[in-house]
Amino acid sequence: MEESEIIKALGALAHPLRLRVFRALVVVGETGLTPGAMQEALEVPAATLSFHLKELVGSGLVTQERASRYLIYRAAYAQMNALLGYLTENCCEGASCAVLPHTSSCC
Repeated sequence: MEESEIIKALGALAHPLRLRVFRALVVVGETGLTPGAMQEALEVPAATLSFHLKELVGSGLVTQERASRYLIYRAAYAQMNALLGYLTENCCEGASCAVLPHTSSCC
């Protein structure tokens, strides 16, 4: 990923509602969610959700697909993995990572 894409993705996730939306999409997997389902689950107004979905789609972390009369939003796992890969690319300078007690690995 280009540095500008990294900054855009991190910026998109730097808002509490966008982070909640993205995490909800990651949880449901490839089936994705309609805006109506997200609006109900997250208890946010439609216009607010629409604005934040636009930002997430613009960052490349979320995709949008039309299925009949519905819009389906999904987490863009390849983009998410590229972001995580960039952030952990040089983790621990190549040495074995210290494992924290509550995690299975540091990276």
